[in-house]
Amino acid sequence: MHNLPDYPTEGNSPWLKKQQAAGQRSKRIIVGIIIGVLILVVVGVAAGVSLSKKNSSSSSSASAGSPANPDAVNQTDPNDPSTFVKNPNLHQSFYGMAYTPDGSQLPNCGNSLANVITDIQLLSQLTKRIRLYGADCNQTALVLEAIQRTKVDMQVWVGNYPVATDNNAAYDRQRDTLKAAIQTYGTSNIAGMTVGNEFELNYLNDNGGTVPNSAVGDQGAALIIADITDTRSMLTGLSLPSPMPVGNADAGSYFNTKVLQAVDYGMANVHPWFANVSAEAAAGWTAEFFQENNVEVAAALSNNPKMYIAETGWPTQSSDVGNESNGPGTAAISGLQTFLDTFVCQANTNGTGYFFFEFADEPWKDAQFGGVEGWWGLFNFNRTLKNVNIPNCQSP
Repeated sequence: MHNLPDYPTEGNSPWLKKQQAAGQRSKRIIVGIIIGVLILVVVGVAAGVSLSKKNSSSSSSASAGSPANPDAVNQTDPNDPSTFVKNPNLHQSFYGMAYTPDGSQLPNCGNSLANVITDIQLLSQLTKRIRLYGADCNQTALVLEAIQRTKVDMQVWVGNYPVATDNNAAYDRQRDTLKAAIQTYGTSNIAGMTVGNEFELNYLNDNGGTVPNSAVGDQGAALIIADITDTRSMLTGLSLPSPMPVGNADAGSYFNTKVLQAVDYGMANVHPWFANVSAEAAAGWTAEFFQENNVEVAAALSNNPKMYIAETGWPTQSSDVGNESNGPGTAAISGLQTFLDTFVCQANTNGTGYFFFEFADEPWKDAQFGGVEGWWGLFNFNRTLKNVNIPNCQSP
């Protein structure tokens, strides 16, 4: 392990404790997700793809949250999503953006094409790249359909979010959904397929481990590598015009070397908030941590997987007073603005591939976990921009 001096692997660092706590939250999410899966498995992939073909003006009445703000985007032709009017306050400054369509968690699946189209219209004014976390609730097809209808220049890193404790049910379900989406939409808007999100972190937490390159860590690695290998086999069977990169995402301190050796790219969650640094120091800390713990580690491997920052950002509020500060920093709009001003354009100049976390606030996280969990968006939940100035520099 290559770690910053203040963040050792032994489990006594604030950074690693926060990462482990995040893994426990992920576990609780997964438990909630698994409930109801058996009900939904019988829903055919064809029906899912059919949903993405519905008229973009219709939204699901079963949405788990309120719909996108109808005033967030204006179209000169209400029947043609590609005629949306650009917002002068938005700039295509971000390398990439982390995104999950609202209502994409099992068992409710309340997302809709209308809302995803609005999201893509906004996202395309910020970036040319987005990262998805999983494939449930037909989100891959909805995003690809929205990109086609809006006619924007957008590449998507699609995702499969497997679970170590469900006998591969989640992985298999999402693999088949991803396969169907590729068969329907092709690969022109897909930049890569990410297998696993904090899988190693969660596996270690569940099995009493703390070090990814250990006996316990290797056990988890073997499980996710099997899924990565199976994904490559699935993609090969599709006879694609060119090989699709396959990657893995995990917490920045929790990559297993054998997993990195099995992928084309790695995506590291690097959050200065959870490292207890100030907003003013956050950009520098993020760059240093990512370089030393991820870029240099990957460069030493024979396959030299390309490394991205999968998540980095700053929360704008907390639902309780006890979590509104990380010590030197406060969850506030001002902190987000500082991080935007000191990270975005500088990372572009340095050639860092990153996915800013995140597009919009997610109330379901706030309802389930409280604290800062639901308040990381550049946009409010209704898709109105928070009181921030977007940096004005062109992303790569």
